[in-house]
Amino acid sequence: MPPKNQNKSWSEEDIEKLKELVEGNTPTGVIGLKLGRSRDAIQAKASKEGVSLKPVNKPPYDRKVANAKKKAKK
Repeated sequence: MPPKNQNKSWSEEDIEKLKELVEGNTPTGVIGLKLGRSRDAIQAKASKEGVSLKPVNKPPYDRKVANAKKKAKK
């Protein structure tokens, strides 16, 4: 099944959400799922907007939450 926003124009809201998710160190595949776009579309739009998808030197966006949940189960 193709992504829900395939072949649709990017809205300003979509672009802002992309930038917000990238800033939060969200993996490209997850960004695609959240925005209903393919990984290729995310990469292309990020490049066009001058947004780097390279991970910054911090853990992924949900690692702290996952670790906290693991500790709570123990």
